[in-house]
Amino acid sequence: MARKETMTSEERVWAAIRLEKPDRVPIDILAGPAFAQVTGHTVADYYFNMSAAQKWAMIDKVWDYTGGWDMDMASIVAESDPLDHLSSKLTTVMALGLKMKFPGEELPENYTAQAFEQEVMTLKDYDTIAEIGWEKFVYDDYLHRLLDATPKQIEDARQKGAVGFFDTLAKWKAKGVVTLYPTYGCPLHPFFRFSLGRSMVRFMEDLRYHPALVEKALKKVTNEYIEQIIGGCKALNYKLAFVAEERAEAHFFPLPVFERFWWPYTQEIVEAVWSEGIVTWFHLDLNWDKNIPYFKKLPRGSAILALDSITNIFEAKKVLRGHLCLAGDVPPALMCLGKTEDMEAYCKKLIDEVGGDGGYILGTGCEMPTAVKLDNWRAMIQTAKNYEFSKR
Repeated sequence: MARKETMTSEERVWAAIRLEKPDRVPIDILAGPAFAQVTGHTVADYYFNMSAAQKWAMIDKVWDYTGGWDMDMASIVAESDPLDHLSSKLTTVMALGLKMKFPGEELPENYTAQAFEQEVMTLKDYDTIAEIGWEKFVYDDYLHRLLDATPKQIEDARQKGAVGFFDTLAKWKAKGVVTLYPTYGCPLHPFFRFSLGRSMVRFMEDLRYHPALVEKALKKVTNEYIEQIIGGCKALNYKLAFVAEERAEAHFFPLPVFERFWWPYTQEIVEAVWSEGIVTWFHLDLNWDKNIPYFKKLPRGSAILALDSITNIFEAKKVLRGHLCLAGDVPPALMCLGKTEDMEAYCKKLIDEVGGDGGYILGTGCEMPTAVKLDNWRAMIQTAKNYEFSKR
């Protein structure tokens, strides 16, 4: 028998963010194509061959079976036109700023779309970006390096995506689910954008041999990024902003590089949006163990760190307890290969050690894998819903 809940999803999520103890641990889901595989469809179908109504039917089926969740991070639903793949590709290509390989085309039909990283952004582009900003650079030039499409085709695809975006927000709101800004567009930290666009090796060389070029562009894009977040959140009445970063941590860069090229811009972003009442949701993949103490410098309650199971979330909690909310970090391998009892045991450990005193949101490490077992998805949600606080 399910435990009686005394908070709405919004109340529960914000209690966790404010480092209070909610009625139960809230649950976030970052999923897209995973909905297809667990309901008997292919990932290629999800991208290219399904109507919005069919996609919502998949989501509703998973929602009903698992019991539903409190936050949805990326399930933007739009029409898929078998004759017009560009609309389906544009969101992913824009979000990462990379050429992509897609299931049913360059990849088998049940593969997740894969980034095809190469040097697309040139050294000269730093000056251009510093002068005109990232958004104008993207739409005037950069997107046309990534997609074989005319400006009119890209604009038409953007319009189709916007319709799906606003329709999706309305449907999640009707379910009482919390979403973030932007769930559509370019949510990457400026440092991460440049790393992907230049490619990892070229970007490392830039930091070593052309640091002034990089810094000039970082300053411009950071200011633009702050304006976009604040403007977008105000327009849509949002209080949560999504920022993704997967490369600035000590796994890739020594701390002096992190301290010079990432941390100052990050502090500026967080403090600027926090001054407007907006909390930053950091999507932090890979190993941030050595970087976690820096986040203690941010204002209390100004950010959430969503970790992907490579960073030690239990040690992170010891450092940030009572200061910042954490989210994650159920391993994708456990979601795909584990037994339901293993899933329940790990989720209980997370709730006990990370969430027992508040300041924690349960979710997967990074995105829900397309090969997830639906029963494990349900086990994660039901454990959060039914594991009594009194047992912790």
